[in-house]
Amino acid sequence: MTAARSIDLSALTARETLAAALAQPAPLVMGVLNVTPDSFSDGGQFQRADAALAQAKRMIAEGAAIIDVGAESTRPYGGMRPVSATEEIARLTPVLASVVALGTPVSIDTMKAEVARFALAHGVVMLNDIWGLQRDTDMAELAAEHNVPIVLMHNREAADPDIDIIEDIAAFFERSLAIAANAGIRKANIILDPGIGFGKTDAQSLIALAHLAELAMFGCPILVGASRKRFIASVTPSEPQARLGGSIAAHLIAAEHGARIIRAHDVAETVQALKVANAIEASR
Repeated sequence: MTAARSIDLSALTARETLAAALAQPAPLVMGVLNVTPDSFSDGGQFQRADAALAQAKRMIAEGAAIIDVGAESTRPYGGMRPVSATEEIARLTPVLASVVALGTPVSIDTMKAEVARFALAHGVVMLNDIWGLQRDTDMAELAAEHNVPIVLMHNREAADPDIDIIEDIAAFFERSLAIAANAGIRKANIILDPGIGFGKTDAQSLIALAHLAELAMFGCPILVGASRKRFIASVTPSEPQARLGGSIAAHLIAAEHGARIIRAHDVAETVQALKVANAIEASR
């Protein structure tokens, strides 16, 4: 990790702010805002518009550079209840405009182009697709049309303990990047996410983190979201709300190995940990 340089973001739009922030050497923290009843670690806490807005304000005050809003639980360990685009948009409608109005860049965590289109129309400046353009065929054209950053996450329908997970991630990203290129998405707008916990055994999530630096071969910024994930409990038994220490450990190692965005529920603690790590590195 390298020490951050200061930059005056006060006069920039949300989209310009995001681009400028991504150009900085220090990792950004993306705050998780789930407006769902069933997310694995905070389901139901921020369904109400006032609670969601208060949480967004809190995360921004704590140092979140991006707020990632999701209205469908993707529960990487099973038990997710798929919802229609109509229901997803209904959950977003009371919340999204007020969160966008706070001025911090907002991304939309969705696998549906219809939902992404709604979010972009309401000021969202970044897409986060947990299926890396390989589920909804319209997502790539939408991202290209709006010329926005998009996160392409590795995923699988089910974990297979017998595969080489690094080879699988690499092959998945090659397919996603080909789809992106064919749709006209600029390479500079692509962020890759190894999908910690998604379609992976706990051991494979650890392996993905350990080999994160190998993803540099794709030439794209890397996002890591290890926050409260189950692999932490495989090392030290714990419930999601009691995995802060493990989350920070994983995120510091991810940043050390090249992650540019850290997606976290516990923003203040993650920001502090990254700042201290950066200060130590800068003192060498």
